[in-house]
Amino acid sequence: MSAAVLAQRFATAWALFQGLLIEALPFLLLGVLIATGARWLSPGGRWLRRLPAHPVLGPLTGAGLGLALPACECGNVPVARRLLAAGTPVGTALGFLFAAPVLNPIVLASTWAAFPDRPWLLLLRPLGAVVVAVGLALLLGLLGEGALLTGELLEERRLSRPLSELSLLERRSGLLGAPAVPPSPPPPSRPTAAELLRHGSTEFLTLALVLVAGCAIAALVQTLLPRQWFLTLGGQPTLSILALMLFALVVSVCSSVDAFLALGFAAQITPGALLAFLLLGPVIDLKLFGLLGQLFRPRALLLTLAGSGLMVLLIGQLVNLWRR
Repeated sequence: MSAAVLAQRFATAWALFQGLLIEALPFLLLGVLIATGARWLSPGGRWLRRLPAHPVLGPLTGAGLGLALPACECGNVPVARRLLAAGTPVGTALGFLFAAPVLNPIVLASTWAAFPDRPWLLLLRPLGAVVVAVGLALLLGLLGEGALLTGELLEERRLSRPLSELSLLERRSGLLGAPAVPPSPPPPSRPTAAELLRHGSTEFLTLALVLVAGCAIAALVQTLLPRQWFLTLGGQPTLSILALMLFALVVSVCSSVDAFLALGFAAQITPGALLAFLLLGPVIDLKLFGLLGQLFRPRALLLTLAGSGLMVLLIGQLVNLWRR
């Protein structure tokens, strides 16, 4: 490979990296601001812990929160982390994490603007996102909190829960076999502006570093794997879905603009493949692996990839049968 070709590919990768990062950073900042605001409005997270813990109603409630929060998948991670750290039922927080990137008003508006001639897509995209979110919440819930969440997040979650809700071992105190009655804790005070700024800036910088690494990997992969490889399979019912799912993992665009990217090749692929592209990317892609790694253990991260991939594949197949 000549030096000129290498220089051209490096320039392409650098441009893609800048585009991905510039596109994602504002939403990450917005998510951190929302999480910081929730920390101030509900210091102890009491109202968050009152959200439903029902296996299905919980994820549906969490997904519904996305209708009011204009954050894409990058911005959703710090908000979901705050929900989990505050003691929100796991299923509810997962429903928000996986469905809200599609259900937020900006994404719904962009989907309609890109595909005004396909009203079925505006209906099936949010509906499919809710189905995937509920399915993932049920699947990951089988692991239990200890096998699902990172150690640091588990510790934050334990500290935010009332002592009366913790077991003897979780409290790490008391006599074996003696059901100690904990005293009523004083109501938590609101954090000061300096505490909020320190916590928010630390969280933003930590997640931003992970995002930079994810965007760099995504840019390199996009440069090395030509887009045409995926689109050549666009007319095959099953292969088109698999190809566009892989494309969604590689391209790593924000859910607020992915509909406009899909508009460029929508005529070349099956309807199920188009929907699969718009469903899988907001759940997991290359730039999200590191961010989700701040919430989940590796086993849970792989289960998220496998579970979401299988559900999106089945949804795409059903749509192809319906729209053929």
